[in-house]
Amino acid sequence: MLKQRFVLDTTALTDLQTREVMGYASLCEGMKAILNLIAEARLQFGISCYVPYPSVYKEMYEFASRNGCDREVMAKIDTWLVKKSPDRYRVNVTSQIFHEYVAYMRERINRGMGVAEDAIWEAATECLFMEKPQNKKKEYKEEVEREVIGGIIGKFRNKYRAALRYGILDSAPDIDVLILAKELDAAVIASDYGIEKWAEQLGVRFVPANIFPMMIKEYLKHLPESEKSPEPGSRDKNKKGPSEEAEFI
Repeated sequence: MLKQRFVLDTTALTDLQTREVMGYASLCEGMKAILNLIAEARLQFGISCYVPYPSVYKEMYEFASRNGCDREVMAKIDTWLVKKSPDRYRVNVTSQIFHEYVAYMRERINRGMGVAEDAIWEAATECLFMEKPQNKKKEYKEEVEREVIGGIIGKFRNKYRAALRYGILDSAPDIDVLILAKELDAAVIASDYGIEKWAEQLGVRFVPANIFPMMIKEYLKHLPESEKSPEPGSRDKNKKGPSEEAEFI
């Protein structure tokens, strides 16, 4: 069997939909379960899961720390994910990709600018139709900021992210994931649409984060019975007594 290689984005371990599919409410338990599957796949099939170092590794580690995950999760990240820096100088990417990316970014920036202009017009219109109290300039300013500007800014941020950031590579770790996958001829695991879109452009295999655990389970289901690992905590009922040392190894 050809050994598989995967390159993990942070979202491969932190995606909410993946946790829901696996039945875990806690982020830390979800991360631990995925890392346990990766460990099984490594031991049983020699499947290698890489993480770009230091960019994505650091992002993963900090995400786990901020969410209160215990040292066991950190140890699993260090043990079962292969840390590797992408070779940014040797991986060749066609100039057509950069041409398309620049054109795409120009379009997204213009769309973001349109959202900003709409927000400004909405704020100005709301302010004009408000009744201005006499001799209460300070109170009026606070009311405008609280009741008008605050709400509009909130809507603006959501629309701006949707118009400009969704579907683009907007961080160095995103690019590192794609470069490393290209270098290793590996599949990318992520729940980021920007990574998915540009993986297709680069000819890199892409596996959605919520599909990855099921893929590993499918591999493990087809192990010969003699090679399957026992369930954690299970014991052979036919083995009795302390004289049979194999039970306690």
